[in-house]
Amino acid sequence: MTSCDRHDLTATLPWMRDGTDLLLTVADRLTDDGLCAPSTLPGWTRAHVIGHLARNAEALGRLAAWARTGVPTPMYADREQRAVEIEDSAALPPAELRRQLKTTAAELDDALATLDAGSWRAEVRSALGRTIPAAEIPWMRVREVWLHALDLDAGATFADLPVDVVDTLLDDVTGALSVRPHCPSVRLAPTDRDRTWTLGPSGDPEVAEAPAAELLAWVTGRGGGPVPVVLPSWL
Repeated sequence: MTSCDRHDLTATLPWMRDGTDLLLTVADRLTDDGLCAPSTLPGWTRAHVIGHLARNAEALGRLAAWARTGVPTPMYADREQRAVEIEDSAALPPAELRRQLKTTAAELDDALATLDAGSWRAEVRSALGRTIPAAEIPWMRVREVWLHALDLDAGATFADLPVDVVDTLLDDVTGALSVRPHCPSVRLAPTDRDRTWTLGPSGDPEVAEAPAAELLAWVTGRGGGPVPVVLPSWL
């Protein structure tokens, strides 16, 4: 039960593919009418979630092309473009939306398979403007496919996430939240792990005890917390 380096392709590429399999399985459970029902994300239907995932695969494919060719190819022109693409995708006919979810995931996998050792080390920029090695692209997709499969609210839960994915997500999320303004001081003490995670400044933290998957749901904004503090938004 341990987290992994987010740039370790021997871990993240299989996680990405397994998460994609779960995502497609969950999406296939939904009827066409069910795509119009709300997801667990405020303001988004399930069609919005699926449309976002299709467009995200294309955006990450652009980063893979940047790493391979050296030609800067941003994920999105700006946040407005991203929002418009999601809305347009959510309005697609169900059959087309389902097709795009599958084909874009496969195309991203194919694009990543073309990268060699030098390409994986190449620096690209995330949608938030962070400079990252291309080796982080699979991890970025891991976060998307696993968490949004749960957001479809069609039977998958945090208990379905592999232990190492949960722990690596806790590394990622706690690191990101801790540098946000007004992040409270909290020590996450999973009842099913032999380690802890820390949020916010050092000092006298609140102690949050629960299974690791429940703590992950809380810190990603997808569940109630075991202590009465307000966390900043993760993404």
